[in-house]
Order: sequence, then structure tokens, then C-alpha cells
Amino acid sequence: MPHVYILECSDGSYYVGSTWDLEARLQQHASGKGAKYTSRRLPVTLRWTQATDSIAEAYAWEKKIQGWSRRKREALMRGDWEAIQQASQRRGGRPPA
Repeated sequence: MPHVYILECSDGSYYVGSTWDLEARLQQHASGKGAKYTSRRLPVTLRWTQATDSIAEAYAWEKKIQGWSRRKREALMRGDWEAIQQASQRRGGRPPA
């Protein structure tokens, strides 16, 4: 089943990815063979995951979340939808167009 996921790296940064097989992908990351970014920041810890209906949907979520701020990613991991909405507002309090 396709998933989108967020890993926390040893340096405190976040890595966002998507995969068909979450368990296998996590093993790849843990062994240093998952991605160049995570291989230099081991160990990594799974902080959030969401199953999707298709790999295309998982990939779309991955790209969307990669563009988010740290604050917004952390709100997502907490399931704090109000904070996600607040983090989405432009400076000056106007919602994005």
C-alpha cells in the first residue's frame, strides 16, 4: 500500500518521502541505502505516515509537504489541523489565494 511519510534525522531535520512498501523503505533508510540525505544523518526515526489510495497521491502529498515550513510539518505530525491552517496564512493574516 502506498504511503507518504516523515522521518526525523539525527540532526533534527525532517525528510519527507513516499513509497509503495513502507516497511522495506524504512529498512533502506535505516541501513543508509534509502536516500543520500538520510544516509548522512543516521539514525532516522519515523515520525508520521499516511496510507494513500495510489502512489501518485502519495507522491503528490510528498511534494506538497516538502514545500511546507517546519512549523507546518510539526503541526501535521501532531494532527493539529488548526495550527496547519494558521501556518498556511500569509503574513498580515490574509489566507493564501
